[in-house]
Amino acid sequence: MDAKAQKLNLKREVGLVGAVSLIGGTMIGSGIFMSPQTVLSTIGSPGASLVVWASGGLLVILASFCYAELGTVIRESGGEYVYIYRTFGPIPAFMLIFSSVLFVRPAGIAGIALSFAQYVVAPFYQDCTAPVALVKCVAAAAILVLAVVNCLNVRFSMSVQVFFMVAKVLALAVIIIGGVVMLIRGNTKSFEDSFENTNVGINAIGIAFYQGLWSYDGWNNLNYVTEELKRPEVNLPRAVVIAISLVTTLYLLVNVSYLTVMTPRELMSSTAVAVTWGNKVLGSWGWIMSLAAALSAFGSLNGTFFSGGRVCFVAAREGHMPDILSMAHVHRLTPSPALIFTTVVSLIVLIPGDFQSIVNYFSFTAWFFYAITLSGLIYLKIKKPELPRPYNVPIIIPILVLIAAIFLVLAPIVDSPQIEYLYVTLFIISGVIVYIPFIHYKVCPGILNKLTVFLQLFLEVAPADKNL
Repeated sequence: MDAKAQKLNLKREVGLVGAVSLIGGTMIGSGIFMSPQTVLSTIGSPGASLVVWASGGLLVILASFCYAELGTVIRESGGEYVYIYRTFGPIPAFMLIFSSVLFVRPAGIAGIALSFAQYVVAPFYQDCTAPVALVKCVAAAAILVLAVVNCLNVRFSMSVQVFFMVAKVLALAVIIIGGVVMLIRGNTKSFEDSFENTNVGINAIGIAFYQGLWSYDGWNNLNYVTEELKRPEVNLPRAVVIAISLVTTLYLLVNVSYLTVMTPRELMSSTAVAVTWGNKVLGSWGWIMSLAAALSAFGSLNGTFFSGGRVCFVAAREGHMPDILSMAHVHRLTPSPALIFTTVVSLIVLIPGDFQSIVNYFSFTAWFFYAITLSGLIYLKIKKPELPRPYNVPIIIPILVLIAAIFLVLAPIVDSPQIEYLYVTLFIISGVIVYIPFIHYKVCPGILNKLTVFLQLFLEVAPADKNL
């Protein structure tokens, strides 16, 4: 077992198709079926909402170019965590992993699972609101199913991702074609005086971007699994360009279709915009949109779950989480302890969570750490220009994205302060309080070692090496 443990690592089984599906399949999730009405109601006009969607896509493309360079310079899994660790040291990295493992990632999983559940139960409660308890039970069931899938086999979870990626692109294509048909018939009322009543307040713009960028979340997923990607120096930049360009184009066309079929007022009052669109365009076949939205959210949930477990796994490998979470199954070569831990925390977050608050606080925290990560890239470009860079972006790009990230973090706080943002900030900072005794001084009860040995035998897992 000892000899086998020393050689154990996660295999490179994610090719270009799987990489594109992991990015695109995670991005195209519940957001495009749930966020358009919130973006429109927050920003106030159809024209401005399309600007928000286009700007969000542009911002994500530029940010992903920066991450592509980071992923080819620091060729380790873990995304922001490992980039911050290598550039700014262990304490900022631990603050990230503390908030990520206990809040950001589970909140993302819970938010997507809730939206999946809402679309699954929507056809059964057409005339009333579905019971909250039922929605949360369905969401919990989805999380548990995907936990099993991801623990069993990497190839199988990638096959699931590719299948749902194809299904959701076809669903969006149906919406786009339906919108084109309605445009040809002359349904253009929503685009007359399209910028009238636009809200130009800083808070309105910030919240609209939060909701829009929620739909783009997942653009950085491939950086979490770099060690499982075949030829990362080639496939990482290629997958990023293909997936994000495709998703941005689809999102813009889908929003145009929504506004072609529905008036702005109808869109803003809809609780499930894709279902409303389906009822108007497809008639008795409108239920197909509920199915499409549910499949889309399920595929996105799988991608988020796949990458979320890897963050926990890498942090444990660096000593920032219990050792058991850095182990992989000796036969299946999946980081099953980290995936199980992510499942448990996600189910806990699911209990009190609601969709809108999860989106806002998830986005606030995520862009806070994106800003730190981009600062690290700028630092590497200035201080360590000699590092080999298979992929290189002009320094102006990370600077522009950093400015946008700072705006997204500060705008809602400055324009409309809420006590919840203070709570989130204090929660992030509290990571330092945990780090000093438990990580730096290793104040750890001996029972944890006994528990690690028991779980290692029970789960059939062993320590995994880096796959560089």
